[in-house]
Amino acid sequence: MDLLTTAEAADYLRLKERKLYELVSEGAIPCSKITGKWLFPRHELDRWVLSSLAVPHGMQAILPPPIVGGSQDQLLEWAMRESGSGLASLPEGSEAGVARLLRGEVLASAIHYHLADQEDANPTSVRRMAALHDGVLVGFARREQGLLLPPGNPRKISTLMDVIDSGARLAVRQPGAGAQMLLDVLLQKAGADLKRLARLDPPCLTGPDLAAAVAAGRADCGLATRSAARTAGLHFEPVAWEHFDLLVRQADYFRPPFQALMHFMRSESFHVRARELSGYDIATAGQIRFAP
Repeated sequence: MDLLTTAEAADYLRLKERKLYELVSEGAIPCSKITGKWLFPRHELDRWVLSSLAVPHGMQAILPPPIVGGSQDQLLEWAMRESGSGLASLPEGSEAGVARLLRGEVLASAIHYHLADQEDANPTSVRRMAALHDGVLVGFARREQGLLLPPGNPRKISTLMDVIDSGARLAVRQPGAGAQMLLDVLLQKAGADLKRLARLDPPCLTGPDLAAAVAAGRADCGLATRSAARTAGLHFEPVAWEHFDLLVRQADYFRPPFQALMHFMRSESFHVRARELSGYDIATAGQIRFAP
């Protein structure tokens, strides 16, 4: 990464250092403070300048494609289709989705971060993304996460310690996926080690993939949402509720595809579908949970 000092950044942007410090104090320019010094990623300064680019009439602006990256969710994918938003889904996990958002490859990213010391880790995680200076966090739902098990729960598993003690094979998610973050936090709180688990390899890329692995007998259990368990006809042992949010840049928040989804999230159809899938609390749907 090409990092510029304050003097170099001011020269690069053709600004006075005093003006640059004003922008820093207002949180209006992408930067990071390391060991007491402000540093400026050159590529983020380029994006910052381009974000305010005045486009003449007849010239097409460069916009991210109408894709929602990040985490997979059945209610979200259904809402994108039913709303007529034209949004497509690219589920790869929370961190992968944010990386694509930063590169301008997706319009928004669905995230569910987990930290050991916080029940609601999404706003904190977004605040720490210095490169995403214009990110807006929009509530979608709270989801119930838990252990997915074969019908009837033949091993009588109800906790992660039961999984470890029984030697059950656990289907896991890829690093950077929200469900894997949650698993790491739960293991840390239980004083257990991921290495003690008999894990299915390779990791499952989405919750439905994990559910399919359990349903097919390739794994004995795994951590995913209640809706994933219900759709696959699996037993579900609840573990935790989490915030599932949409992260989008300020300018893209107002684009028609995203606004179509926002409007649909207030509809009765959306509420009905959430109840049908089960494991959702949509009280925060459409709320701005963090903005710069």
